[in-house]
Amino acid sequence: MAETEAGAAELAGRVGRRLRELRSGRGLSLSELARRSGIGKGTLSELESGRRNPTLETLYALTTALSAPLSALLSPAGGRETVSGGAVDAVLTDRHEDASAVTEVFRIRIRAGSAQESAAHAPGTREHIVVLGGTARVGEAASPLTVGPGGHGAWAADVPHLYAAPDGDVEAVLVVRYAAAAPGG
Repeated sequence: MAETEAGAAELAGRVGRRLRELRSGRGLSLSELARRSGIGKGTLSELESGRRNPTLETLYALTTALSAPLSALLSPAGGRETVSGGAVDAVLTDRHEDASAVTEVFRIRIRAGSAQESAAHAPGTREHIVVLGGTARVGEAASPLTVGPGGHGAWAADVPHLYAAPDGDVEAVLVVRYAAAAPGG
């Protein structure tokens, strides 16, 4: 248990340092990032200092407000950094960046009987899933897809979207593709 706690503390510290660097690099105060992300200023301060473990939902709110992909705070080279949300555990396994987009690859688990609605990501973001095991309800919150083992689906992630495992755990690969910002944007 102590090893898991130490790993969580290390992750919180690394994410906090990256968050502070990203916020400072954008010239934003804690108050301004709090306003843009909807995350409390005290929570932001605790995250940046590494005293608070971030949730997946919180990290997405912050990176969306910073116009950055989630991988700006996580590093596939740093090992297996697992971030959890209300229903989803995600491990960033790869990241690719070119002139047109940033693409992230995650190994995810959607926990049995759980559901999580994710807020809209940056404009032009799309998500793609390949289900390895279990049956997932995923996609745009207004019209989710049912995807079983060996199946795949894709949806716009710049609108609220859903991850749910109505029956048992779902194991999957999730690809998130953030379109490059328009010049001057």
